[in-house]
Amino acid sequence: MTSSQKSPLMSQKIFNMGLTVEQVSIYLLCCGLADSDQDISTENLLKIWNGTEQMLTDGLNTLIKNNILLQIISDSKAKTVYRVMDADRWVQP
Repeated sequence: MTSSQKSPLMSQKIFNMGLTVEQVSIYLLCCGLADSDQDISTENLLKIWNGTEQMLTDGLNTLIKNNILLQIISDSKAKTVYRVMDADRWVQP
């Protein structure tokens, strides 16, 4: 691996957390955005999310509650930005 390449962000631990399929899917979408150097924002997630906006919001809130995601910026509903936390900081639901 060269210095310009980085390891994927996703942790296999997500599959052992007891989360719903939707919550795991949101996590995977967040990792995909981060791995492609895009902001993990509500706006970007809504472009690729297949469920309802409420399902996305509920899933994001669960991931935040379990310290899987950290909300880092929010100036409006569409401008909320998140960061994926290291798996060793996650809280089991």
